Amino acid sequence: MAEKRKSGASGVSSSKKRRRSLSTKLEMIQRSERGETPTEISRALHIPRSTVSTILQNKERIQERVKDSAPMQSTVTTKQNVGLNGQVEKLLFIWLEDQTQRCAPVSSGRIQEKARSLYDDLKKQHGESSNTEPFNANRGWFMQFKARANLHNIKVSDEAASADEEAARLFPETLAKIIEKGGYCAQQVFNVAETRLFWKKMPLRTDMAEEEESMPGYKAAKDRITLLLGANAAGDFKLKPLLVYRSENPKAFHGYSTAFLPVIWKSHPNVWVNKNIFEDWFNYHFVPSVRDYCSKNNLAFKALLILDNSPGHPPSLDDMHPDIQVVFLPPNTTSLLQPVDQGVIAYFKAHYLRSTFAQAIRETEKQGGPTLKEFCKSFNIYHAVKNIGEAWNEVKQPNLNGVWKKLCPDFVSDFQGFTDTVEVTNTVVEMGKELNLDIAPGDVDELLASHSEELTNEDLIEWEQQKVAEEEEDAPTVEETPPHKVLTIKVLAEAFQHLEAAMSTFEVHDPSVERSASVNRDLYNTYSCYREIYKEKKRASVQTPSDTSLSPSNSPPNTPESPIQIDPPVSSDESVPSPSSSLQSVS
Repeated sequence: MAEKRKSGASGVSSSKKRRRSLSTKLEMIQRSERGETPTEISRALHIPRSTVSTILQNKERIQERVKDSAPMQSTVTTKQNVGLNGQVEKLLFIWLEDQTQRCAPVSSGRIQEKARSLYDDLKKQHGESSNTEPFNANRGWFMQFKARANLHNIKVSDEAASADEEAARLFPETLAKIIEKGGYCAQQVFNVAETRLFWKKMPLRTDMAEEEESMPGYKAAKDRITLLLGANAAGDFKLKPLLVYRSENPKAFHGYSTAFLPVIWKSHPNVWVNKNIFEDWFNYHFVPSVRDYCSKNNLAFKALLILDNSPGHPPSLDDMHPDIQVVFLPPNTTSLLQPVDQGVIAYFKAHYLRSTFAQAIRETEKQGGPTLKEFCKSFNIYHAVKNIGEAWNEVKQPNLNGVWKKLCPDFVSDFQGFTDTVEVTNTVVEMGKELNLDIAPGDVDELLASHSEELTNEDLIEWEQQKVAEEEEDAPTVEETPPHKVLTIKVLAEAFQHLEAAMSTFEVHDPSVERSASVNRDLYNTYSCYREIYKEKKRASVQTPSDTSLSPSNSPPNTPESPIQIDPPVSSDESVPSPSSSLQSVS
């Protein structure tokens, strides 16, 4: 153990992941721009040269992150934007951006009211003597704050706008003409929308929720992500979800590649889908996936993408690809017209909660497994991503098609609504009973609704504290990089043996031969992808003499598209495990 904790040349324990603040990274970049070499910067700042090189390689991304995370592009420095008053304005800006992301218009009076309440709460938290300056959120302050914060993306009116029912009534007819003129069918018309998800939040009456309220510092349930969900109007093509989290490389992903997650992984300090992230998604994910879909379905490659007026949606999207037309919904009609907001998001979140409860049951029922509280504390973003993938798979074609009834009624034949949402809610309640939780259907409904509610002062303060405390290194250095997970021949063979042993146990003890054989067959077919990997590795391990004489430099490198890492040759007596006798008899 002492050897593992031994410090390296830099005097820092290599067993711990080092963190560099954004200011330190910016200093490295500034020194480099002044002409200092990575070695000189390393010596001056007492940071490993490999870390310096990695950060300099990611210079543009780090600078963009700093730009995105600076809420107030201030050009004027006054006493009012420092100290406690500065914290008020910083949190106020985050609240304003969140309101705008949710397409919730705000008034100047509402902003002033929010500023006063944030000041009062921060002053209570820091003590009455923390700030002797008066804070008067009057009209003059608001105009100065608006200039300091450069609120060019935020629409502020004298009165908060309500849903525009007249515009919502007229727009479907306008859209129908656009669809007819472009010759689009239901398979070529798409809609996507962002939604916030508190990925660790539990129903309010559970023991964990009560514990979070009573334990200072344990506020993991406030941790949130933003998801971009969408599909076509036919409902037969779901887009891979885009997920935005505050960290680019969470500890929970060490050993995994984000390229092979069931989501498109992006990071932003405030967990927003900004214009850069959206343009990246549009060009490198949406366009290629639609092209492939049209090709497989013998359709002309063209698409109509319908969006709301979120500030993260660049108005120039219509000029980015000649075969993709972008149409924006009229202002203040999102809640009335946007298909994904007509039940898909709520249905997805209900299934996410069910997947999380199912995982809790599986883990706590294991012999020697964790308690429910232990499970909740160990539940991390990797587990959440897996459950997001499962939940999105549960949203089926009839639901994805039916939600277009208001916007494009001609595309929908018959839709009875999300009738099985109640069933999912009841399932969660029953799962809660298995976990000895006191949950009612109303608690589940309240939790699902809370994901889209306005951020409270407590949410904003805790979010900012958590973001500062948990800031992680943008890119780990060479010595800090954990080994990637690899499916070796040995690992695969052992896994097959465990599966065969489990199925043999069912076969021996189950009086129903038909049932055990059916399960055995289904399981064998399910892990066929791993058997193909096994066979591929076996073929690579028994190369001909001429092949094995190739030098490493002449060996074919692993391609980015494949996570398989070819191992050195092993003895050829390891063959692909065969299914049990019952499976062979029914296959």
